[in-house]
Amino acid sequence: MFTAIFGSFESGIIYAIMALGVYLSFRVLDFPDLTVDGSFVTGAAVAATLLVAGVNPALASVAAIFVGFIAGCITGILHTIGKINALLSGILMMIALYSINLRIMGRSNVSLLNTDTLFTSVEEFFAEIGIPSSWGILIFMTIVTFLIKFLVDRFLKTEIGLAVRATGDNQRMIRSFAANTNTLVILGLGLSNALVAFSGSLIAQLGGFADVGMGIGMIIIGLASVIIGEAIFGTKTIVRTTFAVIGGAIIYRIVISMALRVEFLETGDMKLITATIVILALVMPKIIDSMRDKKRKKQKIRELEAMPAVMNGEGEHNAPAK
Repeated sequence: MFTAIFGSFESGIIYAIMALGVYLSFRVLDFPDLTVDGSFVTGAAVAATLLVAGVNPALASVAAIFVGFIAGCITGILHTIGKINALLSGILMMIALYSINLRIMGRSNVSLLNTDTLFTSVEEFFAEIGIPSSWGILIFMTIVTFLIKFLVDRFLKTEIGLAVRATGDNQRMIRSFAANTNTLVILGLGLSNALVAFSGSLIAQLGGFADVGMGIGMIIIGLASVIIGEAIFGTKTIVRTTFAVIGGAIIYRIVISMALRVEFLETGDMKLITATIVILALVMPKIIDSMRDKKRKKQKIRELEAMPAVMNGEGEHNAPAK
């Protein structure tokens, strides 16, 4: 049980980077970006191909970030300059990336089992100071993920970041201040997919392979992480919301891991489990709020019914004697 939870926490902290990217597009920009399913694989494909070619793991990961940024920007250009529907822009880019990813890898799967990766160096570093490799990877990824969270928090509080947030809230309003909303949308989608691609490159290096189908359903995983985190931790501030997204990604992976340990569920049921989790995360808060509203109404009715008893038993005040 502990091993399963530990593994889920380890992968969850990496998927949290992808979830932060989904948060930027879906929540901040209010853009239903389906590019994620393709850019996640693009990051993995670029990193894996460069690693097999002998490129430094850090440079390979940076290259994955850059390529993911380009993919997101193209989606933004299709929508803003090409005037294509937001949802359709993401779908078109996702389909195009499938072929591009095959071109990058040269085949459907690239193995990294005998290749030095970013985590190989991390394991060696922590082994020298007496920390087990699994704990070393977890510590390293926790630092990296929270560093990215800090940078996202800082960006969203800058002038450009505030303009991106305003674009997601009300494009007409931000245009009235002479802001170029097209550029802001392209920038936001680029940053979103850069994080997604970086997460993909890390998952490929952790798992030891990159596969052309590893991004299927990734947008649902990202949405599930965002929704679960917001429902549990709240969204009062940007700092709290990004923390909630990270927490949601970890909780999601743990729930999936525990669900797959149930006897009648199989690995092929993972997408069904994911859909069920998202549905519950969307519906449960509304049910809870509805129950709270009913409880408040009943409380007010009881207070109103008790008021006449307070007013001298008859519901009327005695007039003062003259």
